[in-house]
Amino acid sequence: MITKELLKQVKQIEIRTRGLVNEVFSGEYHSVFKGRGMEFSEVREYQIGDDIRNIDWNVTARFGHPYVKIFEEERELTVMLLVDMSGSLMFGTSDKTKLQVAAELSAILAFSALKNNDKVGLILFTDKIEKFIPPKKGTTHALRIIREVLSFNYMDNEKLQYKQTNLKAALEYFNHAIKKRAIAFVISDFLDIGYEKILRIVGKKHDLIGIIIKDKREEEISNFGLIKFIDPETGEHRYIDTSDKNFIVHFNETLRRINDYRKSIFISSRLDSIEIKTGKSYVKPLVDFFRMRERRY
Repeated sequence: MITKELLKQVKQIEIRTRGLVNEVFSGEYHSVFKGRGMEFSEVREYQIGDDIRNIDWNVTARFGHPYVKIFEEERELTVMLLVDMSGSLMFGTSDKTKLQVAAELSAILAFSALKNNDKVGLILFTDKIEKFIPPKKGTTHALRIIREVLSFNYMDNEKLQYKQTNLKAALEYFNHAIKKRAIAFVISDFLDIGYEKILRIVGKKHDLIGIIIKDKREEEISNFGLIKFIDPETGEHRYIDTSDKNFIVHFNETLRRINDYRKSIFISSRLDSIEIKTGKSYVKPLVDFFRMRERRY
């Protein structure tokens, strides 16, 4: 159900992120992604100065002299947002939860695609696919994407609680649903394992970028003494002594293994990722990413 509060949040995010897109991200997005997609047009005889890497060897062998392939820039691209809606995204110790940051990032990317005349689609996932919105253009469509991400907060508590993360299922669904090469942003805290094989498969077919949302309390635990802890993805209740050095060592080691696992997969698969922290501005990490991609290509 769409409430007045939800519409207010959508409007606030629209105003804030549209300004950022117009002032900062529109040009950065265009320079990185527009023209990256090329489609085959025709072959013609080789001319002095042509790139020999474009020689069509089958046609060349058939006619006895060199022919080259001609490519044209695709007029539009497809952007897919894969947004994690699991329980851990409800967490946040600054002024925003990880889910609220995910909603703003989704808005920036959706409006950047819209301004560039690209189509944008959405997959919301937890341990299953919660919603699939096929790629389309238009302001109304972009606003719907923001609304769908935010409205997950407004679902009844029974549905909201204890949703776990399954990146493998999300990537498999995306790979099956989107046949044509797309730019895919996976927005998640990546607190999961077992997705390395499908990540590599999808990364070879699509331009896949991971956006990792973190919170400072997931990287450091202060000494609050005995606290009650509820795992947002399992519902497990535990009392934890945060002054216990053994617990701190175990916690830090577990988190380090998950982060190292994710980093090693992205590096070995030659895929890009961006780290965003809830208590800090996401503008600089995004701009740095776009400029790094522009230099590369």
